[in-house]
Amino acid sequence: MADIQLRFLKDMLVLGEPVWTELARLGLNVQRDGELTLLLEPEVFEEVYKLDTLVGAQCLVTPTANLTPMRLIHVGLEQRADELAKAALQVVRAQNPQHVLVELGPCGLPLDPSSRASLTENSDQYKRAARLFDSEDFDAFFLNGFTRAVDLKCALIGLRKVTDAPILASVNVDAAGLLPSGDTLCDAVGVMAEYGAQVLGFCTAAPLDATVQLTQGIREEYALPTLVQLDIQGTQTDPETMVDAADALRAAGVQFLRATGDATPAYTGALVAATDDLDVVLPPSAQAVQAPAAAEDMESVAARLRAKIDRALER
Repeated sequence: MADIQLRFLKDMLVLGEPVWTELARLGLNVQRDGELTLLLEPEVFEEVYKLDTLVGAQCLVTPTANLTPMRLIHVGLEQRADELAKAALQVVRAQNPQHVLVELGPCGLPLDPSSRASLTENSDQYKRAARLFDSEDFDAFFLNGFTRAVDLKCALIGLRKVTDAPILASVNVDAAGLLPSGDTLCDAVGVMAEYGAQVLGFCTAAPLDATVQLTQGIREEYALPTLVQLDIQGTQTDPETMVDAADALRAAGVQFLRATGDATPAYTGALVAATDDLDVVLPPSAQAVQAPAAAEDMESVAARLRAKIDRALER
């Protein structure tokens, strides 16, 4: 697989839509039987991923959003975490994608932001999940589906304790840029940038003009790659609308695009068709900051982030 960092702020890239949505359409109870099916019938997942490969998605996302210990306890598979990690990578690699993203979602553990013990316990959930992929071949972690900035902070701290792999991060927001918790997109993106995410993202069902405005707000403040996930709700849109959305979001500076929610491979294919072989549109602010940012070597970045994480846990 190619090193995804070499493509940051260069090539437009499309993520495949969530595999769980298609499996639910096929009648699988994904909340109850999703992980068990991955272990016992991985070929079911491979067939779904083949569709995204056929439409040209450059990035495939592993079915590992629930791989934190607390989530696995809920489905009675806490002792099989390592098997699940390997099975998930295997079904994705079988398609020979350009890039593999390892998804981790919110751990679901209660969190008291004022308690150091609670913050540490939550961070440990993500640390343990990330360690399942030690020595494995993949391109980046994908922290996705977060609805509180503090949960995302714990996830980033947990990952950065054990890995220097690239991290894409995304939170769910409405048209006003608010997370379900009441945090703002600005708050969440600030956490992403401060605690080591290399790609700043959000997922929204907002109209296109509002989505573009949210994107522009990020690009004005940060010279990092941007991810936008378009949450498709029922039949309110059709795949053809993805072409206009891709054009508008690319013009706003987005690099990574994904159709999610009720999206099908047809939506992913439309995003690919609209962006294939195109470069990211860099605003002047990104061009000015890109060169000095690249000058900092990875060891220095890792050391700086470790010091920041240690300070955060001491508060």
